[in-house]
Amino acid sequence: MAKLSKPHAGSLQFWPRKRAENLIPRVNWDPVKGDGILGFIAYKVGMATAIVKDTSDKSMTLNKKVFIPVTILEAPPMKVFSVRFYKNGKVLKDVIVSNEPSLKRYLRVPKQIGHLNAPEGFDNIHLIVYSLVSQTDVKKTPDLIEVAVGGANKLELTKSLINKELSFKEFFNHPMLDIRGVTKGKGFEGPVPRFGISLKSHKSEKGVRRPGSLAPWHPARVTFRTPMAGQLGFFTRINYNNNLILSSSIREKDINPKSGYIHYGKVNTSYILIKGSVQGPAKRQILVTPSYRPSPYQLKKKYEFIELVNETK
Repeated sequence: MAKLSKPHAGSLQFWPRKRAENLIPRVNWDPVKGDGILGFIAYKVGMATAIVKDTSDKSMTLNKKVFIPVTILEAPPMKVFSVRFYKNGKVLKDVIVSNEPSLKRYLRVPKQIGHLNAPEGFDNIHLIVYSLVSQTDVKKTPDLIEVAVGGANKLELTKSLINKELSFKEFFNHPMLDIRGVTKGKGFEGPVPRFGISLKSHKSEKGVRRPGSLAPWHPARVTFRTPMAGQLGFFTRINYNNNLILSSSIREKDINPKSGYIHYGKVNTSYILIKGSVQGPAKRQILVTPSYRPSPYQLKKKYEFIELVNETK
């Protein structure tokens, strides 16, 4: 008879398993490459099914219509709040360039904005941007995030972005995307759903839904590798190498069903369609960045959008 064994349940890649501190994750921008703005705030609408034409080279469904699952993200415009100049990873200067009345409810905004004079010796520029989420049906409070600027002449590009509404389609054009966000929170759960351990026999003395042994006598402690109860969900996660199916606005192509999307409402601004699923519930903030390690397999996939066939669930 074969040996009954099972590998360790529960990845040790993410530890500790606790609630995320921020709804929009912070990003190490050093490995992220590209031109223009390297991050954009979006809001999850839900999932749907899309009909697309497969134009991938050497594909078995070349030039045929195929059905694929897509996630709809609403991407309202953003504006620049401040500009940060860096040198050797440290902030040299932070210049606030926006003092709109809508921000005064949520931030300490000066009466007069500063002049964008670059300090000597800076080697990098980041922007503090905020989403104009009040244009959507999600909420009123804007979300702020620090994003990097790519390209040869970052200073001239930064000056051109000030006091502008930054749209996704105009300022963010990358075929492969990384999706950063916080997963749906499940609260306090036991080791069975949290780590995937199997149930013990009904004749077990010390509980069915718990591990067989917490730890040996020595070392006289319980190691972090032992599956135990705790927080499940509301974790920061990244989905790498997502294909961008469509980037458009509601003025160009209306994708709203009559009654709106379940748990979300209607899309009012720009939106993007991502192949596959995205972490988090409806209305969750999502940070979209260019893929910093694109997969050759995913880069080969090319799709031409035709239409959506059903609303989200």
